[in-house]
Amino acid sequence: MPDPVVPPTPPVLLTSLLAREDLSLRRIAGPKDAGTVVHWVHTSEMADPYPYLLGGELLLTAGVHIPEAAGSGTYFDDYVSRIVAAGGAALGFGVAPVHDTVPRALVAACETHGLPLLEVPPQTTFSGVARAVWQLMSQSRLAELRRVTEAQQSLTSAASRPDPVPSVLRQLAQRLGGWAVLYGPEGAEIAGAGRRPGDEVREALAGLAEVVRPDRPTPPAGAASQTGSTPRAHSTRAQAGEPEAAPSRSAHGPASPAGRQPPTDPGRPSPTSATDTVAGTHLAAYALGAGHGFVLGVATPQRAPGDHTVVSVAAVLLSLLTGEQQSGTGAARSSALVRLLLGSAPEEVASLLGGERWVVVRARRDGEGRADAVAASALGAALGSALVDPAGDVVRVLVPADRAPAPLPGWTLGVSAAVAPHDWPAADTQAARALARARATRIPLLRHAPRPALADLVPPDEAAAHARTLLAPVTAHPALTETLRTWLSLHGSWDRTAVALSVHRNTVRQRITRCATLLETDLEDPDTRMELWFALRHI
Repeated sequence: MPDPVVPPTPPVLLTSLLAREDLSLRRIAGPKDAGTVVHWVHTSEMADPYPYLLGGELLLTAGVHIPEAAGSGTYFDDYVSRIVAAGGAALGFGVAPVHDTVPRALVAACETHGLPLLEVPPQTTFSGVARAVWQLMSQSRLAELRRVTEAQQSLTSAASRPDPVPSVLRQLAQRLGGWAVLYGPEGAEIAGAGRRPGDEVREALAGLAEVVRPDRPTPPAGAASQTGSTPRAHSTRAQAGEPEAAPSRSAHGPASPAGRQPPTDPGRPSPTSATDTVAGTHLAAYALGAGHGFVLGVATPQRAPGDHTVVSVAAVLLSLLTGEQQSGTGAARSSALVRLLLGSAPEEVASLLGGERWVVVRARRDGEGRADAVAASALGAALGSALVDPAGDVVRVLVPADRAPAPLPGWTLGVSAAVAPHDWPAADTQAARALARARATRIPLLRHAPRPALADLVPPDEAAAHARTLLAPVTAHPALTETLRTWLSLHGSWDRTAVALSVHRNTVRQRITRCATLLETDLEDPDTRMELWFALRHI
């Protein structure tokens, strides 16, 4: 028989229904399986209810259809076997008004066929049983929606952290009580979180990921076949709150013998998700994005209502974090890079990148540790640009000027003034100085904001010549020049200068003392400091 058609309603545990004191139902036959569930209630007095059942029902009957001589033949055995064949979950027998007790032959038949049999007392109506089932379903659906909503909020919050991909995986594993893993385009595990399963389960999940990988090559030997089962593939995702229905076809047809590769159909698109069960562990794989090759895999000890929706939310977030941020930007960036390498000026390729005026953003993660490529990509997405350079401790992002950067949790940002493409190098210097001041003053975002001042009264050429002459003794030592510039900008604070330059405060003292010696001046004199600051602005 085919699998029963499962309705889009939350299942109700039969034990929960038996626990209702207002119903006084009593199990008198059949297995005492705590996992038996009811999907709906159906009342029928037909001698053969099979044509009217879809599967998963609690069938209620008062025994009107039972003939007088039923106990001496095979009537009850045939009746119960047909209910089981139709996928019925349980049978409820009302002892009034037709029968005073449940027929013993019916009890024996239910024991034989493994069908739970409930005695419905006279004071309990069939409509009351149905109402109780719907009430339990409503409570289950409400709990499921609350769980999904809380999971969605926590996953979204995790995606905004400085390490978004590991954070989303950790939150997903915690919500499912299992293991979550992200596979890269080549099939390697990029990141994982939660309780790591055994080798058999991990290998099966990796094989399942190959099933849903876009434009996948021939699956590796033994993938999804060594387990002895065929993964269930789905071409579309289920709607929120709906259980995963049985698929109409498998990923590769019948399971192949171990060591043989199942055939592939190059004309058929890959499914977007697939599920399987191995060693009592539920597995699921979800393709992320369109054609980027990333796959999300999950392994859980049990499959609860709402799990599919929770994983789907995580898959969407991970698709945004791992995929291209804008349609066509990858090709445009490649074209711009090739033109720059072949000698084009920056202003000639700026139109390919999406703007005429730009700001450079320099960002550094709060706390310890460098930003990996995925975190840097997520930072670029938050700033609205895919032009990201994760170089060392600092991430540089080139952002169109019309997308004003805002402070981001977990990051300290320095932002340059808006410039034309030919001034990008100068803007990068501005962003570096802004970031240094932001970290020293513990401000999450600091912008470079030039304004008219007394220095503007001096012609630039004369100011530059004066600066070169005055600072000649220290300009041969870039570390001294930058330390002097930072120290003056922070009003002579040793500690904040050390933080800004990522050096020890004693190193700052030694460098400033060296500057004072080379310049033969007193750096405690405010006039001297003002003159040096004026000069430093023109080199």
